[in-house]
Amino acid sequence: MNRQLERYLKGTLIFLDLLALNLSNFSLQGIFANHVNHEFLGAYNRYFLITNGFWLVLSITFALYSMRVISDFNTFVKRTVQVVLVYLMLVMVYLFFSRELLLSRKFVFYSAVSFSIALFFIRFLFLGFQRYFRKSESLKKRVLIVGYNETSKKLTKFLESENSNADVMGYVENPEIIRELTNYPILGDFSSALDIAREMDIHEIFYTGSIGQGSDLNEFIRKAERESIKVKIVPNLDSYLVYDSHIEFYGGVPVLTRRYSALDDAGNVIKKRLLDVVASSLIIILILSWVIPILGILIIIESGVPIFFKQKRTGMSNKPFWCYKLRSMKVNKDADNKQATKDDMRITRVGKFMRRTSLDEFPQFFNVFLGDMSLVGPRPHMLKHTELYASIVDEFMVRQFVKPGITGWAQINGFRGEINSESDIRNRVELDLWYIEHWTLWLDIQILFLTVYKVIVGDKKAY
Repeated sequence: MNRQLERYLKGTLIFLDLLALNLSNFSLQGIFANHVNHEFLGAYNRYFLITNGFWLVLSITFALYSMRVISDFNTFVKRTVQVVLVYLMLVMVYLFFSRELLLSRKFVFYSAVSFSIALFFIRFLFLGFQRYFRKSESLKKRVLIVGYNETSKKLTKFLESENSNADVMGYVENPEIIRELTNYPILGDFSSALDIAREMDIHEIFYTGSIGQGSDLNEFIRKAERESIKVKIVPNLDSYLVYDSHIEFYGGVPVLTRRYSALDDAGNVIKKRLLDVVASSLIIILILSWVIPILGILIIIESGVPIFFKQKRTGMSNKPFWCYKLRSMKVNKDADNKQATKDDMRITRVGKFMRRTSLDEFPQFFNVFLGDMSLVGPRPHMLKHTELYASIVDEFMVRQFVKPGITGWAQINGFRGEINSESDIRNRVELDLWYIEHWTLWLDIQILFLTVYKVIVGDKKAY
């Protein structure tokens, strides 16, 4: 799909969604006109501006209009549901904290319902457009693939998907080297590729030969362009790399990296940091401001001072930081060397309650606010254990590519607390790496909700 068409699609969807929002608001204001005093119009105008702002900010935050999302209908609908739910939550928070009593509650309810219905109507219209786009012969591109290898197979799989408007006609390869059945016919070898393309009215040729092969490639491209046939080069790096890689472009220069995460993007880092700052600020103000004094008094009554326990742990880029907790153990010399174990004699009675409910971890919201940690990420280990686990699992230090978290993907999947065996740390690392490579803001929100659920229902490893 060309970039100009992508821009048109995104712009059209943004325009239609905002149109649906404002039509819902204005039409329902007209319907409820009898209940709207002219003195209250300022409240309605503020509501209109706020709701437009909420929708735009959330759409950007959740990448609602990115091509990766809108190119797959199921993903698009799922992401729309997510954004609508958060949008409605923000509207309720705005109404609660602004004490906006001048707005008709019926107006707010029906405008939210009508907007949601309009959004999904727009999505189904878009689905119809997508299907027309895929079926329209005038928009189809007849494609020829030069080379039959793992790269060309992956390319074919993508070109067959509903995200593409390509029509694969076959492969160009030496028939003698083919040792398996192919989904598309082998039409000839490289020397006859242009003749085949001309006869089959091919629009694009994808070249998937290995780097260093195809000495006549430049001449081939020149001749193809004379026939108005576009040639696209797909680097085949199978002979150079033995693992999956991600390719990025720096000013047109292709750069390969083994590890890729959406958190490599500065915009996504800002989104994650914004969530961290807002959430940690609210918890510090609304919860820690009274929970810490109460628990602090209980800790002092049972085992004296200090009420806080601080320990150096490994942070992002392998840099140590002071991690804070409420003290749940008696003061002891093994605190920086020995993990807490089940029925650990060092744990106090207040400490057992705090550890079971994870209240001992709450001071780490200060670490989040200060930027040493994030709400969600791989759990930080004490420095001694970082060295130990790095010697056991080769990929352990990859966890340090991102900030450590109060909770994480490994924790909600049953790998929290004490590590009893090598498989425990290997499984934890595997889940942490999955999180890094699949990060989304929505994934963070899901993990936070599941963490709260686990705290409420209890976790057998919380000791």
